[in-house]
Amino acid sequence: MPTYPQEPGRAASDPVEPVSDGTGSPPRGDLPQPDSPRPVAANGEPGPDAAGPATAEDEYTTAIQELEDRWRRALADLDNLRKRHARELERERAVERSRTASAFLPVLDNLELALTHAGADQGAIVEGIRAVRDQAVNVLELLGYPRHAETGVAFDPARHEVVGVVQDPDAPPGTVVEVLRPGYGDGERQLRPAAVTVAKRE
Repeated sequence: MPTYPQEPGRAASDPVEPVSDGTGSPPRGDLPQPDSPRPVAANGEPGPDAAGPATAEDEYTTAIQELEDRWRRALADLDNLRKRHARELERERAVERSRTASAFLPVLDNLELALTHAGADQGAIVEGIRAVRDQAVNVLELLGYPRHAETGVAFDPARHEVVGVVQDPDAPPGTVVEVLRPGYGDGERQLRPAAVTVAKRE
């Protein structure tokens, strides 16, 4: 066992404090050491002192960018939907126009046939024109616009347009006496009302 020299005036029985050689245990204290682990919360997640480099401002910026991207995508989808709807509407209109024109082609064919035989029997020409007229009326009815040219019925402001009032002892007041121009269609699908003359009270 090595012996240490004693200082003058110190008794041999006085304890000698050992001199630290730098290899001993670090002093105890409340401050964390450089190599001490980060604090961990009770649920196993990192505590407040273990926050990453991302700050609250960075999180807000990221959220705003995501919302802006979603907004731009929604605008693009809405614009594409509007364009597609416009194309479909125009296509439906073209189909309807074509269907209506095709329905009237036989009427034109019969008119041309009547004009070709204009020098023949006049009675036959009249019958041919009447047949063409009936065919055109039938086409309009198939398209949803029936013809109205009835006389002796009560005046209906939704279907009739009064163009004259006459005295007729054989017709009750307010009755359609004559149809000057037929009407076509009913209600919201009315092309035009019938132009009529109505019996008045004496």
